[in-house]
Amino acid sequence: MLKIEHLKKNYDAFSLDCSLEIMQGRVTGLIGQNGSGKSTTFKAILGLITSDGGTVRILGKDIQAFKTEDKQDLGIVLSDSGFSGYLTINDMIPILDNLYKAFDKPFFMEQIQRFGLPRNKKTKDFSTGMKAKLKILIAISHNAKLLILDEPTAGLDVIARDELLEMLRDFMEKDEERSILISSHISSDLETLCDDLYMIHEGKIIMHEDTDVLLSDYALLKVDQKQYADIDKQYILRYKKESYGYSCLTNQKQYYIENHPQIAIEKGTIDEVITMMIRGVEL
Repeated sequence: MLKIEHLKKNYDAFSLDCSLEIMQGRVTGLIGQNGSGKSTTFKAILGLITSDGGTVRILGKDIQAFKTEDKQDLGIVLSDSGFSGYLTINDMIPILDNLYKAFDKPFFMEQIQRFGLPRNKKTKDFSTGMKAKLKILIAISHNAKLLILDEPTAGLDVIARDELLEMLRDFMEKDEERSILISSHISSDLETLCDDLYMIHEGKIIMHEDTDVLLSDYALLKVDQKQYADIDKQYILRYKKESYGYSCLTNQKQYYIENHPQIAIEKGTIDEVITMMIRGVEL
């Protein structure tokens, strides 16, 4: 669905060199700190900024050969783009009908009613949650094959995030050939939605893992000085000095459960894995 290889973008204080692949029928998350390169990657993929190297293929086509009609198959949500805030939903409907050949007006109207979005109110006066839901509805209402969503849940409360994620799950369930690339710094969203995760740091991908594997096989080993000296370190990815000794990240939890039953082992959350991959020391 989407494959990028060594996509490069250079600024004075930042350089991007990113490779990732979004497979058909999967939801893939791109995670990282603010300023790590998520939005730069999205904009370069979509041709909104010029890249300095690398290749991008979307739906089997090189980005250079991607025509206007091909963009009908994409649904895009970016944090700093959208319709004018002076338009109402009623103003947008004929625009969407003309923009997209496959615009599903009955579905769109049904969802507008479902989420209680006012049709005659200027969208600049919408709440943050209402604006986010509208952006997602526009992206999923024209039978897109690939959604590219940059921080769609940012600033939303728990209920609004849950409703938005439900929309995305429904989108995927209706067609097994669809795919989603989503960036978010909210780990709970990623745990419940994404099939796999890429972690980006300082413009480079530092980890790619299936979400199920990350949640089941990754763990933090909490050890004192002596335990750290004696422990088998072949499956330790990162370690960090702590007041009690060391915290160690592993992707082989079961190995340490079986071979080092005396040490404290905690299940690794996505947030903890991110922190250890960024702040921990590689052996």
